[in-house]
Amino acid sequence: MEAILLEYAWVLVVLIVLEGLLAADNAVVMAVMVKHLPREQQKKALFYGLLGAFVFRFAALFMITLLVDIWQIQALGAAYLLFISIKSLLDQRKNADEDPEKDEKSRKGSGFWMTVLKVELADIAFALDSMLAAVALAITLPALGNFDIGGINGGQFIVMLLGGIIGLIIMRFAARQFVVLLEKFPSLETAAFLIVGWVGVKLVVLTLAHPKLQIIDVGFPHSTGWKLTFWIVLVGIVIGGYLFGVRNSRKEDKK
Repeated sequence: MEAILLEYAWVLVVLIVLEGLLAADNAVVMAVMVKHLPREQQKKALFYGLLGAFVFRFAALFMITLLVDIWQIQALGAAYLLFISIKSLLDQRKNADEDPEKDEKSRKGSGFWMTVLKVELADIAFALDSMLAAVALAITLPALGNFDIGGINGGQFIVMLLGGIIGLIIMRFAARQFVVLLEKFPSLETAAFLIVGWVGVKLVVLTLAHPKLQIIDVGFPHSTGWKLTFWIVLVGIVIGGYLFGVRNSRKEDKK
């Protein structure tokens, strides 16, 4: 029993780190989507976004045994994140050649509730990604207890639940900080949308490896090579975006 509990503790630590990283991705998306709103509305939109993240994550947790069989849901989540990323990057490029004030006015045209809706749709995609990652870790644990929740062993479910709660706490503090960072370094917005797109690519890989499709090897999304590639590229985007943002900020200060 001691060995099993130790294994559970170790997986919980790994899951907390993983959920924290995924929560940071979600927080980046929320921050970049609400940045154009007035400060007070930013806070309200972030609150609704966090509430949605909480609801969708726990809904996904209870329904995960059903969701993992429906590859179309993963595909829709991937398509939505890629759409957000590509459209926003193209809009940035288009508006860079036009009047910056016109760009700002068009962004402000996206009202409060439309912004909240966009955030909630992104939350759904991230909730699926988060819970699929949690399940992939939790199912490696031996069964603990003689009860199931949502088709998952009770002990495994509790580990996933704790990891999800801690991830949401991290998101709560990260989202506002990312808004502040984006206001200080506006050019980081490009890196933020690249991160959104890269997470979308991750969901594409999960979809292609779904047991009902098997376009690529089922084990590929969980392979060490793919995981290393994903995190190396993600960290590269973050570091590159930060350095680019700092450089642009210094240029603006010199003007």
